[in-house]
Amino acid sequence: MRRRTFLQNAAALSAGVMASKFSFAESLETFPIVRVPVNKRHFSSKVIESVITEFQKNVDNKELGWLFNNCFPNTLDTTIYDESTAAKKLTYVITGDIDAMWLRDSSAQVWPYLQFMKKDRRLQDLILGLINKQARCINIDPYANAFYNDPAKKGEWFSDHTDMKPGIHERKWEIDSLCYPIRLAYHYWKETNDNTPFDDEWVKAQENTYKTFVEQQRKNNTGPYVFSRTTSRGSDTLQVDGLGYPVNPVGMICSAFRPSDDCSIFMFLIPSNLFAVKSLRQSAEILRKVKNNTDLASRMEALANEVDTAVKRYGIIDHPEHGKVYAFEVDGYGSYLMMDDANVPSLLALPYLGAVDVHDEVYQRTRKFILSEKNPFFFKGSAAEGIGGPHIGRDMIWPMAIIMRAFTSTDDNEIKTCIETLRKTHGGTGFMHESFHKDDPKKFTRHWFAWTNTLFGELLWKTYKEKPSLLK
Repeated sequence: MRRRTFLQNAAALSAGVMASKFSFAESLETFPIVRVPVNKRHFSSKVIESVITEFQKNVDNKELGWLFNNCFPNTLDTTIYDESTAAKKLTYVITGDIDAMWLRDSSAQVWPYLQFMKKDRRLQDLILGLINKQARCINIDPYANAFYNDPAKKGEWFSDHTDMKPGIHERKWEIDSLCYPIRLAYHYWKETNDNTPFDDEWVKAQENTYKTFVEQQRKNNTGPYVFSRTTSRGSDTLQVDGLGYPVNPVGMICSAFRPSDDCSIFMFLIPSNLFAVKSLRQSAEILRKVKNNTDLASRMEALANEVDTAVKRYGIIDHPEHGKVYAFEVDGYGSYLMMDDANVPSLLALPYLGAVDVHDEVYQRTRKFILSEKNPFFFKGSAAEGIGGPHIGRDMIWPMAIIMRAFTSTDDNEIKTCIETLRKTHGGTGFMHESFHKDDPKKFTRHWFAWTNTLFGELLWKTYKEKPSLLK
């Protein structure tokens, strides 16, 4: 659960946290300095600074240059903690305004820096350290989604009714929590050809990942995971004895919670299952080629094929207007939920994750559905249009979803519109946020959300390199 109220945001802003009052100007020099001062940055990279300089030099839109300088390095500036020992690189990465490391968020936060590792060994070591740290966390508890750097700490959710351990921030079972570390490790390997991360601890994390996925297929029983929370917010706990609503064990994997940390209604969460298919195959490739572990690799591949087949059979429904599209959630009995959420993995973001081809006909029909008012969490207002979700509520659009719309678009005008929307909706802060009101960007949640900041920087850099005319 990562909620911040408008009042909390206002208090943070009035205290001068990464924001100040300003009026827009033609010259870059007249934009206020809102980035963390050099002497207070957690990590500095010469290659990232050179990228920022290049972008600002060559992009005429000075506001975009200012935003890129603020957002792209935000993960490095504010969230990195080096815990390395003489024997092993270890990196702890907090999500932003919550002092805890999500397996999902931390992976996504450093993802845009992978392409620059070859030019900065310290940056490569940072990401290597995160891969190592994530494997260690998974082996503590593969059902947990977020961890502390203090292994003895008992945090605000330690009273949850589940098998909590010290050092765990939250124990919401989410499929993507085990997928993101695989994605990061796989692409680190492809970029560097470095086998260092793939030690016994990493292999054990893959064994735990496989074991957890199989348990949550719930073929023979409901598995060991139970979760409930004493709360007035229904989406923060699991119904039906802490197990969630029943599913028909058709081969997919149950995800008790979504990437938003809200509970699933029908527990076969389709975008997360498709992400799992991709991740299982990536893990299998590493296991086979690096570790010669053909047994676990074969089991990973067989599970991926089983989930993929089940999604195609049970996860695609016939919409009365859009035809055959992906449902958001299904239960295997025939019930399904039609919507999309802003957090990634989402249906919209599937091509960004490499889980489906952007030209896939089912995906394209699904995309049209979720970017229409047929999606109950697609909001249109005077400031913007975009996808939100139950986590924050009605009329709150997530910049993350606008960024994903741009990443998955094949239409230059749509990409340009997304970037312009993001430029106009930072709420006068110079940073992206978790969400903002469709009619008033100054009403936003989370003043410091490093994932969305860095993700926006990734979009700007990709556009600059591939289609610079869209930044004019």
